[in-house]
Amino acid sequence: MTEPAATVTVRVPAKVNVQLAVGGPRPDGFHDLANVFLAVGLYDSVSATPAPALRLTVSGPDAALVPLDESNLAVRAARLLADRHGREPDVHLHIAKDIPVAGGMAGGSADAAGALLACDRLWGTRTPHEELLALCAELGSDVPFSLTGGAALGRGRGELLTPLETGGEFHWVFAVADGGLSTPDVYRECDRLRQAEGRGADAVPEPEADPALLTALRAGDAAALAASLRNDLQPAAVSLRPSLAETLDAGLAAGALAGLVSGSGPTCAFLVQDAASAARAAQALLASGTCRTARPAVGPAAGATPV
Repeated sequence: MTEPAATVTVRVPAKVNVQLAVGGPRPDGFHDLANVFLAVGLYDSVSATPAPALRLTVSGPDAALVPLDESNLAVRAARLLADRHGREPDVHLHIAKDIPVAGGMAGGSADAAGALLACDRLWGTRTPHEELLALCAELGSDVPFSLTGGAALGRGRGELLTPLETGGEFHWVFAVADGGLSTPDVYRECDRLRQAEGRGADAVPEPEADPALLTALRAGDAAALAASLRNDLQPAAVSLRPSLAETLDAGLAAGALAGLVSGSGPTCAFLVQDAASAARAAQALLASGTCRTARPAVGPAAGATPV
């Protein structure tokens, strides 16, 4: 294996869940999902440079909120790849953040996918793509999609991917809240709310992708996609963070075709008609005072890509 002495940098996209159908809790504590991912053009960059030992640095918005220890998925990704190839994880990883931290847009998962690909290129380990996907799945449910990008249906915990065809670009505005939400907390709240409604695990249907939503993606039809957006975790996220209801109302008042909480939140995603609509909606959301920042972006975007 040859090791180039240069830095390898990989760009990784954020994601929005245009559908997140959540089944009941499984014996292992996870939930079966029908998770329709769309990668969008907000990016982190992960750089890998030879170093005497593994270390991580982070820059960019909210960098202080990103853990630098073994709980960071990028650190775990470097160790996992090194273990797989019987070598030491001697690398300096640097993450330049632009994806919201703890915002339900898979920033941590994106960084893990970026670290895997950057270290694989840096170390010359030439790991086959399918093996990289398997390593991604070991790291977390959203990590495989961060590697592939585009649009995909995720089954199981979200890690079993089927690529989906898209017929054009979709324009979004992402309203970023102050502070994050814990994904496990949101799933627990989802289960609690269902129990309170008398919907135990046995009463929750198997999650399935909405055929109308898949058709809208294929056609590139923003209005039809807007009519099909769905996130089963949204009631739980709003229960834990009631102010999200105001953000969702503000986005619709700003002219969005539809809005939903992105993944486990607390970022809210608004689908709009075009780039001009996105600029107007972002400005109106900022002026509403219901979010910390509002970011236009377009999807689908490519997955982890060396730059």
